[in-house]
Amino acid sequence: MEARDRTLDTLLDLDGQVFIVDEAGEYWVKFRVRRIAVSPERPHGLDYSLTLHGKNNERLIGFDNAHGVRQSARPGGAGGVEYDHKHGLQSVRPYRYRDAAALLADFWTEVDQVLRERGVLK
Repeated sequence: MEARDRTLDTLLDLDGQVFIVDEAGEYWVKFRVRRIAVSPERPHGLDYSLTLHGKNNERLIGFDNAHGVRQSARPGGAGGVEYDHKHGLQSVRPYRYRDAAALLADFWTEVDQVLRERGVLK
């Protein structure tokens, strides 16, 4: 029997939540998470989108599994297609989903990094 991911409830409880993450109210995060049927594309049985937005509703980063992403940009698309991925301003890269706790930690780490780069966090 597979061990239950106890942090999954925390992730699912965030569904629909929006949090302002700076004092000026210019940056915010949004969570969309729901259970779905397990499939080859989504073996963890989740449909999720965790995003950081800035001024003018610009998406700065996002972790989601809404569509397939090639594992490699090499000619011929070597490496197959993954659904778990992360968006930057100019890039989309595969993301290795491990569990709900790691997804949340990885997302918040990148949120902090972007906010530091923009001078919002010190």
